[in-house]
Amino acid sequence: MIVSTDLGEQLWQLSIDRHDRRNALDIDHLDQLHDQFAAALHAGARCVVVTGEGTTFSAGADLDSVYDDTFTTALYRTLGAITDAPVPVIAAMNGPAVGAGAQLAIACDLRVGGDRAFFTIPTARNGLAVDSWTIRRLALLTNGAVARNLLIGAATLTVDLARQLGLIGRAGGLDEAIAWGRDIVSMAPLSLAHSKRALEVLLEPDVDGAAELENLFDECWASDDVAEGRLARTEGRTPVFEGK
Repeated sequence: MIVSTDLGEQLWQLSIDRHDRRNALDIDHLDQLHDQFAAALHAGARCVVVTGEGTTFSAGADLDSVYDDTFTTALYRTLGAITDAPVPVIAAMNGPAVGAGAQLAIACDLRVGGDRAFFTIPTARNGLAVDSWTIRRLALLTNGAVARNLLIGAATLTVDLARQLGLIGRAGGLDEAIAWGRDIVSMAPLSLAHSKRALEVLLEPDVDGAAELENLFDECWASDDVAEGRLARTEGRTPVFEGK
């Protein structure tokens, strides 16, 4: 199951809890993750932390269901919901991220990784393929050589190298991810939404979002939060942003 926890202060945690299959993702769990994520946003989440219970972030696709076309539909619907969301999403990588688990981790905006974390995408060992978005995302977040090693060499990207590359932004476990999330929810939501969308649109060659970015930019600069930031600086206090 997917466990949704309101951590307070508009921070949510979504945990994949499927110990018997090392948090492998099947259609049901992907649908649950999608729906719980949407529910968190609807409830006002300003940041979401995604993690796995136990010692594995996610062992990837449940191979009992992966050969069904509806699996890929559920997978990319869930990944798209994360990348399209206006709020930051943090992957708390408590352990390995394999295949679809690696795709879930790179769909998130930020990643925190402990010593047990690593990435691997063994599609070539299973006769499968990942979509163009995943390949571009890997190349952008790491580099072309690392993406080749993962996809063509079926290699493992260690936590140390992932940290050096910046793919993992902070070392640590769930507590560190939650602490990062608590810092993020204090930031200006409209500024974060613009930055997240800009990174998606400007780095994805097939996305035409120039008008959307201009609107988000104008909305941010015209917001009450800009005035609040200015006033807080004058008064020597921490600003309280409301996203409007």
